[in-house]
Amino acid sequence: MRLLEGQVALVTGAGGGIGRGIALRFAEQGAAAVAVHCRTAASAAREVAARIEDFGARAVVLEADLRDEDACHRLVREAADWGGGLTALVNNAGVQPTRPLPGMTAVQWRTVVDTNLTGVFACTQAAAEVMGPGGSVTHIASIEASHPAPGHAHYSASKAAIVMHARSAAGEYGPHGIRVNTVSPGLIDRDGLAEAWPEGVERWVRKAPLGRLGRPEDVADACVFLASPLASWVTGHDLVVDGGVSARPTW
Repeated sequence: MRLLEGQVALVTGAGGGIGRGIALRFAEQGAAAVAVHCRTAASAAREVAARIEDFGARAVVLEADLRDEDACHRLVREAADWGGGLTALVNNAGVQPTRPLPGMTAVQWRTVVDTNLTGVFACTQAAAEVMGPGGSVTHIASIEASHPAPGHAHYSASKAAIVMHARSAAGEYGPHGIRVNTVSPGLIDRDGLAEAWPEGVERWVRKAPLGRLGRPEDVADACVFLASPLASWVTGHDLVVDGGVSARPTW
């Protein structure tokens, strides 16, 4: 039996990168239906949906701006109505602009926080209303939640808050049989990354104990585990997927 046999999942930000990897891995692992969320990348999301159907699962593309609380609740309701219920939510959607903290405006701050954090809050709240016991929610956080990088103050703060939100939600939704966890990736490879940031990629590979960048599938496998019966007694946990970089001394 595949690990997610019969589940109905919603993956936000599933048009590309990590979200695409998660959505496809859920279908590979037996999910009966996967709702693919996007904000603007509808064409890419439709390609992901087609791949999901190749695995024999049902798929639908749902569009929503997760900075809007009502849109988050509508998205989750649409996914649950379409799927005949909802057993798993992966809050993957997020933005990662680079901007120095001095001179950052409140509007620039809110753009990141509202997408990365407020959207997670609203989608989780909505999902808990339609999930039964055994439901799971997984937030995609980041190792930057505890290891900030220059120019990423808004991003790092939002990801740290996501980790704490999951712990708080685990406590409050646990009595309802709903588990909430986070996955914190390190540097995940994508098309053009090595060309755009060669020195950073080289530095990461040199310092990572496992000697490579992460792949979307690495994050997806962690999400599959947390949504599966294998993790039925795991909640409020942050699963770091970074090739061991966080284990290195910082002095």
